Amino acid sequence: MYNYAIRFEQDSAPGLAVFCRDLPELNSYGDDKEHAISEAVDAIETTLSIYVDQRRAIPEASAPQPGEQVIYLPAVTVAKIVLWNEMMARDMRKADLCRLLGLAQTQGDRLVDFLHTSKMEAIEKALAALGKRLEVSVLAA
Repeated sequence: MYNYAIRFEQDSAPGLAVFCRDLPELNSYGDDKEHAISEAVDAIETTLSIYVDQRRAIPEASAPQPGEQVIYLPAVTVAKIVLWNEMMARDMRKADLCRLLGLAQTQGDRLVDFLHTSKMEAIEKALAALGKRLEVSVLAA
């Protein structure tokens, strides 16, 4: 659902540029393929923050194409995406979420801040307040 595929392009300088079809705003770089992959999660989370800043729904990932590398996001990041998209579907603002949950503005902001670590329990509580529940699956790596 939110496992984004990235592609690499050789840059004119040494290293690889990283792009994502589903997140055209994503722009990242790595010294080599391994480094580029390790930087991809941070680049994706930074890009997701742009969507929040612009009050836009976050797109689902499309199927990977040949030559692309799938990036599996942390569960807490996926939960934040679901929370944000549910808020967008309801035309809610962060302040609305704070009022609903009885949270201070900074606490509510962090629930949809992809560059801040949140407790999964807090995100689950927010989703429950919106009539949603989180379900986790474990697959072979």
